[in-house]
Amino acid sequence: MNLEGKLLGSRYEIIEKIGSGGMATVYKAKDLVLKRFVAVKVLREEYTTDNEFIKRFNTEAESAASLVHPNIVSVYDVGKEGNLYYIVMELVKGKTLKEIIVEDGRMGWKWSVKIAKQIAQALETAHRNNIIHRDIKPHNIIITEDGVAKVTDFGIAKAVSNSTITAFGTTIGSVHYFSPEHARGGATDAKSDLYSLGVVLYEMVTGRVPFDADTPVSVALKHMQEKPVEPIILNPAIPESLNSLIMKAMQKDPNLRYSSATEMIEDFDRIIKNPDTEVGKIPTFNRTQKQNGEHSQEKTNQGVFAKMKDFFEKHKAVKVLLMIFIGIAVFAATVGITLGVLNSGQPKDVELPDFTKITVEEAKAKAAEKKLEINVVEEKYDVEIEEGKIISQDPKYQPNFTVKEGRTINVVVSKGQEIVKVTKLVGKTKDEARKELKSLGLEMEIEEDYNDEIEAGIVIEQDIAEGEEVLAGSKIKLKISLGIEQVEVPYLTGLSEDEAKKKITEAKLKWIRTDRIKDSSKGKGVVEQSISAKSFVDKNSEIAITINDYQAMVHGTVNINVAKLTGYTPTYKKVTEKVKDKVKNETTGEMEEIEKEVEKEVLSNPPKKVTLVVTVNDEQVESKEVSEDLSNVSVGFDGEGTVRIKVFIGKTLKSTKDLNLNAETTINVP
Repeated sequence: MNLEGKLLGSRYEIIEKIGSGGMATVYKAKDLVLKRFVAVKVLREEYTTDNEFIKRFNTEAESAASLVHPNIVSVYDVGKEGNLYYIVMELVKGKTLKEIIVEDGRMGWKWSVKIAKQIAQALETAHRNNIIHRDIKPHNIIITEDGVAKVTDFGIAKAVSNSTITAFGTTIGSVHYFSPEHARGGATDAKSDLYSLGVVLYEMVTGRVPFDADTPVSVALKHMQEKPVEPIILNPAIPESLNSLIMKAMQKDPNLRYSSATEMIEDFDRIIKNPDTEVGKIPTFNRTQKQNGEHSQEKTNQGVFAKMKDFFEKHKAVKVLLMIFIGIAVFAATVGITLGVLNSGQPKDVELPDFTKITVEEAKAKAAEKKLEINVVEEKYDVEIEEGKIISQDPKYQPNFTVKEGRTINVVVSKGQEIVKVTKLVGKTKDEARKELKSLGLEMEIEEDYNDEIEAGIVIEQDIAEGEEVLAGSKIKLKISLGIEQVEVPYLTGLSEDEAKKKITEAKLKWIRTDRIKDSSKGKGVVEQSISAKSFVDKNSEIAITINDYQAMVHGTVNINVAKLTGYTPTYKKVTEKVKDKVKNETTGEMEEIEKEVEKEVLSNPPKKVTLVVTVNDEQVESKEVSEDLSNVSVGFDGEGTVRIKVFIGKTLKSTKDLNLNAETTINVP
């Protein structure tokens, strides 16, 4: 049946389907009177003609409506529209605990304890009102966007005074979370809910249920007969105290479990305060005596019922009269109760005040004017609301929102700004520091720097010292080591030794050694480096280089025009040239005179000594004097390296010529 767009009770406009269960379908709806969104639970159509299911549905409504607690989904209204039976409830935004476990696997033990404590607080309120949930499981627990646990679906909850509700002869609920007495079909009480809570907590910290099998019957038998694997074996990260709490909650004998949700909450608080504390001590008693007593009582009861059965079988008229008498008594009692209610009068509707941002005393005075009660359910730190004043209320304040006189308003009171003592973070890894600060309610600001002594990722400084107190939410600045600085190795091949050393220093590396070789197959300068170029190494890493000192052997002849190189022309050559000129104009009478002139000029300008010196690598290999024809002087040499030609006139160096020769050669200079 599609109810979208339908109006129930002339007030609740159905918007969309948001879920379904075995008995009912849940819709999101809008309350047109209070202008808010609500959840409407509608009994499935196939059950509307079943009186047993109608009764159970109404029982759910009555049970849930009597419970007011921040960890219980609030019930606002109950109604009937034609053959539709519905309950109007608080619309909770969030995920079921089962969805979270499926998505995340096992949960952190601290968060698990926080959630379990909230569930226990909801059960504490229910049990105090003589209501047993009987179906505590992750599917029936919604975790809001703010991390608040809300217990829902009291569809099989019952008042302790009522008889056990069954459907088609089968026990209602989810077998994986049953208590042993529930699985046997026996009577259930508050301790049955605590057993189921133990199973839920087991699943939260391990990611699996304690008992599983192919059939529900097999699972039920395990609950009755088998001991579960201790959760600490499946998750060694949980403290021993939490392991003991879970195992106590899941004792097969109800007398060995927690006596109440209150007792269980007290142990939760101890674990939160000190995980190493000892909790979950199991009480001892005379089991033989108890079992014998139970057996004897059971035997007695069986005997009594057997005798009554035989009596009524033999006296059927008496049986009929007795049934009539019981019917009249029930009718009379019902009429009496109805008249009493009518005569007592209904509580009046009063407008709900806003109790936030005022003290509890002020709130109580304000509530008294409306005949309401104030109940402090929690105290917590708050950065905005000063200590002693109310942070929030349930129900929440809304303009023109009314409640019944006598309603208890649950409030959360501020403890002011939380003061946190900073712990030692130096020496921890970045992730460890982040988790530590998160657990303290502090934030982390990171600065990274190189450090030659501390490995990368370790905290080396914190701006607020260990033991100092700060406000929760404060930022702690941490300096994280990047380890030793990494530098890039430069390319050194072909450089001279001095050039290589300079580049090594500039790259923040350390030169340690120069090796030398003579290899004709390699080039000059640096031919090897101990660390490959372009690689990254620690700053100040040591590097060695190899230099090739090889110089080729040179064989050569140098033809030198000394006259041209030096610009010097000996006098005798000038005279000779003059003679040649005169000879061209030679006459018989002038020859004698010309000879005398030449002789005279030569004698007056004797040629100066010209010396040619050849060195190879600054070592002299040839020295040759030239006194006559300087136009073409040949000098041979052998050696390797640089050839240098020096020309002296007298003792004066007139010219120097360097020749870099790599093979046998003949060269003309200039």
